Amino acid sequence: MSRTVSSWILSSARSSIILQGKGRWYSICIPNRNKIKWKLVFSKTCPYPAGSCSLDRTFSFPKAFRHTSTEEQHFSFQLSPSQINDILRAGELSHRTLDLNGKNANSVLRFESNQLASNSPIEDRRSAATCLQTAGMMFGVFDGHAGAACAQAVSERLLHYIAVSLMPRQSLEEIELAVEAMKPVRPILQWHRHPNDVEYQEITSQYFENLRVYWQHLLDLDTEPGFSLEEAMICAFKRLDSDISLEVQAPQENELMRNIALQVAFSGATACVAHIDGVHLHVANTGDCRAVLGVREEDGTWSTLPLTRDHNAYDEFEIRRLKREHPRSEEKTLFVNDRLLGILMPSRAFGDVQLKWSKELQHSILENSCDVEALNIYQYVPPNYHTPPYLTAEPEVTYHKLRSKDKFLVIASDGLWEMLSNEKVVKLVAGHLTELNMQKPPLTFKKPVNLGYMHNLLLQRKSKGLASLDQNTATHLIRHAIGSNEYGEVDPEKLAAMLTLPEDLARMYRDDITVTVVHFNSETIEDYYRSH
Repeated sequence: MSRTVSSWILSSARSSIILQGKGRWYSICIPNRNKIKWKLVFSKTCPYPAGSCSLDRTFSFPKAFRHTSTEEQHFSFQLSPSQINDILRAGELSHRTLDLNGKNANSVLRFESNQLASNSPIEDRRSAATCLQTAGMMFGVFDGHAGAACAQAVSERLLHYIAVSLMPRQSLEEIELAVEAMKPVRPILQWHRHPNDVEYQEITSQYFENLRVYWQHLLDLDTEPGFSLEEAMICAFKRLDSDISLEVQAPQENELMRNIALQVAFSGATACVAHIDGVHLHVANTGDCRAVLGVREEDGTWSTLPLTRDHNAYDEFEIRRLKREHPRSEEKTLFVNDRLLGILMPSRAFGDVQLKWSKELQHSILENSCDVEALNIYQYVPPNYHTPPYLTAEPEVTYHKLRSKDKFLVIASDGLWEMLSNEKVVKLVAGHLTELNMQKPPLTFKKPVNLGYMHNLLLQRKSKGLASLDQNTATHLIRHAIGSNEYGEVDPEKLAAMLTLPEDLARMYRDDITVTVVHFNSETIEDYYRSH
């Protein structure tokens, strides 16, 4: 990025009047005495009040590198290469699956994940876990809006709801008996977390109690063998969203837990979750996160297999669905300016009770709450709000039977897909895997090994330009998403500028980005087909 372009980015922020927000809530830029003030129409961005639960405990890159305002006198886009790497790699997470013998008989070879904040704090969340009482692994990406509260809660809870939905009746009975006897309960999931992927410690017990109510409900159904995987995922999504709605309506003496429930219900989150068990891949999607499969064809070329549809105003299926669910008189007001009721970009999401509850229920809950304005919650009834609910958390579930040519799965929030197409993402991952393989040639040492020989090997690697490659594929995608020029190459100056954009400007140019890349074990998949 040239200095002229860098200067234009800064000057445009200082002189603009109206900003059409890329995010889910309109943002308006209001000039006031030559200074820019930002106001979120439906959700303010002031800090959380004392006594409330702050969501500022998740990853954001070091403040020393990021400006807080476009009005700073000594504004600079300069970052060293090492500073750029520190920022980009701060949220990296990776895990390789091995059995007790140190071998990998799993169809998942490894996964890599990363996040980069635009909002402060970041509103995206991610989850990854191995099922301990059922088979398989699960990976989720959650894109929050109007705050991080809903995405935080869904990222902690949804995988448990899915796992419980899949458990056989006997296992559910054993867990219920253990809880009744106040004995330890065998864990349902083994989480794979980044140190900054925090939990709502203050409300974990309530979340567990509501999960217990859910498995008691499953026991009452008196059905065996239970749900199919598709049914389990749909049921889990819908049940969790229902619990989020009911928790904020229930009487609650603990003010902190009451405030958290309010923030969760009145913010929102889209979700994309993949469940992988052997060659069986199910993807459940609600909203506009996306899952894409990278396929290596027999001739060595790469193809793209999308496993989700974006649920928004650009999707004809979603438009027809909503028109079926509401009177014909509302056809012209369901989507305004490509947003649901003129407000929300995704047409499916968790939370967002403002678009699900009646006006009377919203008024009743907020009237009986404490200082909701301090919690960044405001009652706003959009025009033409006649026949709620307008929003659902019910997911679309896609099934795909893995083949040996299916090499990786990319799940990401829309912050990535706004910058890169499906095809570009697959091309970048495929190229990066090739480069990583080139980076690690077999080291055949001549004996005796001397320092000169080792030095020459290192020089050979460096001469190939591979020494500083990102080891994490998700980081590689984020680097290209925000730093690529018109030729598809990473421009260091543009990358530095995008990483140092101040908080009042960053959302004009990029959204929060969360990426998880799941790499498949082709040998295990081939073994499956040889034995079946």
